[in-house]
Amino acid sequence: MKDHLVKATADGVRIYAAVTTDLVNEAIHRHDCYPVAAAALGRTMTAALLMAANLKNKEALTIKFDGDGPLGKVTADATPEGFVRGYVDEPHVNLPLNALGKIDVGGGIGQGMVSVTRFTGLKNPVTGSSEITDGEIADDLTKYLYVSEQTPSSVGLGVLVNPEFQCIGAGGFIIQPLPDATDECIDKLEANLRQVNSVSHMVERGLDAKGIIAELLQGFDIHYMTTTELAFKCQCSKERISEVLLSLGHKDLQSLVNDGHAEVCCHFCNENYQFDGQELQAIFDEAMKRTEV
Repeated sequence: MKDHLVKATADGVRIYAAVTTDLVNEAIHRHDCYPVAAAALGRTMTAALLMAANLKNKEALTIKFDGDGPLGKVTADATPEGFVRGYVDEPHVNLPLNALGKIDVGGGIGQGMVSVTRFTGLKNPVTGSSEITDGEIADDLTKYLYVSEQTPSSVGLGVLVNPEFQCIGAGGFIIQPLPDATDECIDKLEANLRQVNSVSHMVERGLDAKGIIAELLQGFDIHYMTTTELAFKCQCSKERISEVLLSLGHKDLQSLVNDGHAEVCCHFCNENYQFDGQELQAIFDEAMKRTEV
């Protein structure tokens, strides 16, 4: 089953659900994540895709968890086209299971702030933030949406990692009552949410995004809308990295030319870009031309 996201509405409720197993495995492989890092990054990337789903084309969204736990910062970028990338400062973090016998993502994140930045094409991006609640990602974003964006929501996120550090089920959902939602509708929804299993186990059982929605909204008249394929995709390229090198000072560039070799690693996807002496000299010459202009 390919990773995908489905939008739907039902009796005064809007819901987005996603299956993200493959892209989480891609991130685990690229960053060599241990289970705590894998779960934190996978949940954050899934959330970014769900929250970016209501943006317009060419817009983007970034979620950043900046806590005092051993993971450091956990960051994910997503677009409404279904592309996501992300990284964690310290991927080699593993902790004992928490009191519920689950991966201790909250212990890895710690206390701090979660921020969400929307890049909407305006001159300045729009950023909102709130304090981290428990570091388990979903509850933190539920609080963020309510406190910072005044949007009552229920967020569910899950990443299931096996002993070989492989993701065997990942996904998530965001449910939001619409303005015409009745008290009866909200009561029924809350009753459903109390009974469902974790979303990662739903995916492990073979449910796709429509199946997740059907399980969450039992007893509702569901109207399925769009389906979007999802993938881990970084915007980096050798050309973009060259532009970054061009922004260095002449002294630093000359030092690289003298070394005859440079290696630059992208934080988001861990791709390494190699530059030989000839390429570095060309970048240095271009930087000098731009200075002259």
